[in-house]
Amino acid sequence: MRPRAHTVPLHTVVHLCAAVLAAGSLGATLYHGVEDRSTALAFGTLVAVGELTRRGGRGIREPAPLAAAGALAYALLGEVAGRPAELGAAQVVTVVLAASLLGSVPHVGRGDGPSLDPVTRRVLTVGFVAVCFHPLHARGAFDDFSGPGHALLLLVLLTLTALCDAVLAAALAHSRTGWPFPPLLRDELRAVSGIGAAVVATGAVMALGAAVVGLWALPVFSVPLLLAQLSHRRYTAVRATYRQTIASLARATEIAGYTPHGHSRRVAALSQAVGRDLGLTEPELTVLEYAALMHDIGQLSLVDPVPEGATAGLPPAEQRRIALLGGAVVRQTGVDPRVAGIVERQADPHAEQPLAARIVRVVNAYDEKCREGGPGGPLTALEELRLGAAGEYAPEVVEALARVLSRDTEGTREQVDRSW
Repeated sequence: MRPRAHTVPLHTVVHLCAAVLAAGSLGATLYHGVEDRSTALAFGTLVAVGELTRRGGRGIREPAPLAAAGALAYALLGEVAGRPAELGAAQVVTVVLAASLLGSVPHVGRGDGPSLDPVTRRVLTVGFVAVCFHPLHARGAFDDFSGPGHALLLLVLLTLTALCDAVLAAALAHSRTGWPFPPLLRDELRAVSGIGAAVVATGAVMALGAAVVGLWALPVFSVPLLLAQLSHRRYTAVRATYRQTIASLARATEIAGYTPHGHSRRVAALSQAVGRDLGLTEPELTVLEYAALMHDIGQLSLVDPVPEGATAGLPPAEQRRIALLGGAVVRQTGVDPRVAGIVERQADPHAEQPLAARIVRVVNAYDEKCREGGPGGPLTALEELRLGAAGEYAPEVVEALARVLSRDTEGTREQVDRSW
């Protein structure tokens, strides 16, 4: 039998491409020297300050919008205060990369440095814009576009760049985790219409403003984006607090002794991984997570607790009764009604359940069977679920669970760890 050829992961290839582009740009810049140093210093400072204000976390796609907008504006800079900007694509990539790394130093010192993927995307997207714009601008290809036409041209180029960045981000996530590419791309494109649109618009306005009034345009047009970034952070903080409240409410069953410690957390994290494998989008995954966290809350209404909280072995009628009690409790909390619907239907026949309810049921049963199976619990539990898939559990969800459990990738571990 011929040995299988070793395949280089896509994210490694992308990182190598970014490294080659960065090294070539640095070499060309060192050889030719830095042109228009005052402009390079101004935009480099803007990118570095943007990196200093960077803040990552759950649900934040662009942690440094000011740095991203400044980098795009520098890549589209054709004139400064009415005079031609003396710079090339290699210098743009070099200045942006150096400023990004310099602004990340304090974050690295705190152990919160940027990961390799965002830096790779920054280098490639800025290089793409610079290569598309500066050679054509130097040849006078844009001289026929003035006023609104020039602004529209910049917006079209930036929009194309944002779309390419979304595809690149989805491809990197797919390569690292093995999750389906289409839902990842949908999530990335949805994010483009949010903070991504603000970054694109600010980048275009900065480039146009600097061409007319000079470098004073940079601080002036940075203020609206900083305010948008602050608002986005507050919105993210509210969502995080909301999630923590739901997680605390879900722990009531553990504190009362109805379910084992950590059961709801494990079911929520694993349900999200299975949901991603089955192609759920980010909003659907959020609803799934909340339902998985609160799937056992109906047990608080029981007079006699279920031994170890294992509801998977109860008669179907008892499972449905507990699920309906849980749904009633969830509806009283003011959580999204879809969460209550999933909790109520987790014990229905799988052919009648929505996909999220099927996932919660399968993952909950898997976690319970793992506890009962001893050292060989995971394998035994998965085999029992497969044997019961035709009747109790949805076969496609069981197979997705098997894929998730067999997939030992960096992205899968990171996603589960980051969730908690």
